[in-house]
Amino acid sequence: MVCFVAVQPLVAQSDQGLTPKDVAKMQQVNEIAIAPSGEKAIYTLQKQADPEKENEPASYHLYLADLASGNSIPYVTTMSVSDIAFRPNHNSITFLGKRSSDETTSLYEISMNGGEAQKIYSFETPIGDYEWASDGSQIAFMAQDTITFERSSLPYHPEVYEENLKQRRGYIANVDMPDRGPHQVQVEGSVYQMRWSPNGEKLAIAVAPSPKVDDYYMKQQVKFVDHEGKKILGEVDHEGKLGQIGWSPDGSKLAMIAGADIHDPIAGRLLIVSADGGDPTQLKPQYKGMFEQFKWTGSNELHYLSSEGVWSIYGSINADGSNMNTIVDKGNTNLSSFDRTSNGATIFAASSASHPQELYQLADNSVDRVTNTNSWLKDKTLGKQEVVSWTTDDGTELQGILVYPVDYEKGKQYPLITTVHGGPEAHYNHGWVTNYSDAGQVGAAQDYFVFYPNYRGSTGRGEAFAKSSQGDLAGAEFDDIIAGVDELVEEGLVDDNKVGVTGGSYGGYATGWMATKYTDRFAAGVMFVGISDNISKWGTSDIPEELYLVHTRERIWEDYQKYLERSPIYYAGQADTPLLIMHGKEDTRVDPGQSYELYRHIKTRTDTPVRLVLYPGEGHGNSNATARYDYNLRMMRWFNQYLKGQQQARPDVEIEVEKTAVEH
Repeated sequence: MVCFVAVQPLVAQSDQGLTPKDVAKMQQVNEIAIAPSGEKAIYTLQKQADPEKENEPASYHLYLADLASGNSIPYVTTMSVSDIAFRPNHNSITFLGKRSSDETTSLYEISMNGGEAQKIYSFETPIGDYEWASDGSQIAFMAQDTITFERSSLPYHPEVYEENLKQRRGYIANVDMPDRGPHQVQVEGSVYQMRWSPNGEKLAIAVAPSPKVDDYYMKQQVKFVDHEGKKILGEVDHEGKLGQIGWSPDGSKLAMIAGADIHDPIAGRLLIVSADGGDPTQLKPQYKGMFEQFKWTGSNELHYLSSEGVWSIYGSINADGSNMNTIVDKGNTNLSSFDRTSNGATIFAASSASHPQELYQLADNSVDRVTNTNSWLKDKTLGKQEVVSWTTDDGTELQGILVYPVDYEKGKQYPLITTVHGGPEAHYNHGWVTNYSDAGQVGAAQDYFVFYPNYRGSTGRGEAFAKSSQGDLAGAEFDDIIAGVDELVEEGLVDDNKVGVTGGSYGGYATGWMATKYTDRFAAGVMFVGISDNISKWGTSDIPEELYLVHTRERIWEDYQKYLERSPIYYAGQADTPLLIMHGKEDTRVDPGQSYELYRHIKTRTDTPVRLVLYPGEGHGNSNATARYDYNLRMMRWFNQYLKGQQQARPDVEIEVEKTAVEH
């Protein structure tokens, strides 16, 4: 429980810099879609709850934007919406939503001319995703199985782990004929994608053997079924992670964003396969980047969004891999997603170093901003953000992002917060890098450098680089981070005695490692949902096969000692880094026991300050407003205490914040 006390902040902050309260009220564009005419666009706007009033997740409201004028109109604000789309052959917008009177999440429709949103289709269980056929009448959708399991007549019912799990089924329905029940797609397993062929005669579906998270990551297969979902017509011979799938306009081919093979840690390669199934062909297997999204723009051409290092790229490529051209090159805007009409009108969701994600549109091979959802940011002074690079002793060239203190003075050394991304199959792009668990501009306002290293194993630099850390947990990958910190110290920017480290998940693993194995290098650590014991982690995580196939590449029981020695608990006896450990109590990815273990080892074996904070109701990361705000405050207070403070006593258990409402 957060205790709100009317006191001044613990550390002086730039009057114009970003504060935790600012982060708590920040909004951003999420989903986007462009109308077939190219004149209007729709988007969802993420709005956070006031953390001082309710511990609730963010809601997503629907807005309509006129791309010529840049004006936006709120369309649906009375419920949280998702999966927005323009209904084919109708002048309307559809989305998934759940009013307070609804039993389940249902399909809603609202006219482009405005008015009240109407429910047009519902199911016994919540609809999880849907897609319109080209006729604008039929939908393919997914929902959890309706099967119920018999329960004992006893007054107490224990849970049986990983049994009687409900599959995610695929269905086909005609929304204009509500009296006709939906057809269930006749495939075994859990369905995660359903895509209509252009003529509506077939569907491409992505299905996993079970609803287990491990199967979702590692065992999805693409199959082709008839328009009633009764007959399997073919399947794609591919093993590995799977992302987006989509038909060519003539229905002869399917494009996929997927892993190159079963050991590729990310679905980031672009593949093409015949509509009859069979072996897919990977386009540009040597590409030193990562494909993020595609859209067919002709029967033999696709437009794509990709990452190259810390940069985003928008381009085009032929279906045979030839004629790969850049349309929007590297720049100061980070493109996250796009949508495009048949006449070439294109919109993006994008952020920059100075603002979170907004709606943009393409204009003469550059992008123009359409929305300004955090207009108050113009009154904030932000620290400079730049791309940095360094080379390790083995010659590996690395990149990262560095945010400067707001009031930076050349020649002065500053404390540093090193922020490590999770995965490790992830990377930081040169866009907005501030949120509740990443200090970013909040750290800059409190006189810190904030460093975001993309260590080996990060994505955005091709398949070989993404695989380069496999089989070497906490080895060269984390040494890369040390090398980056050394570079900042050698340049005279950072005080070597005031270096902190933080991160979540695999970044939490890095934090635990730095606070124990490399404890002499770090003066403070904030570890979030992190790994401390690789042996017990394997047995308590919901992704043990993913861990083996794309991380360890060998079974832990083949060398228990090795994996013990690659665990922070092994070095906990020498830990001299004050460590704040935080974890969601309902985390199934990295069990909270990982945090208990490291806490207990440090607490028992040393006199080093350590604290464990648990968040009830949260999983692998905090989703509710007060829990996120509390995390941000605790993180910054810990760093302020041990990177700036003179006392080496732990901060108080309760959080002290100003009694000021968050403005929305």
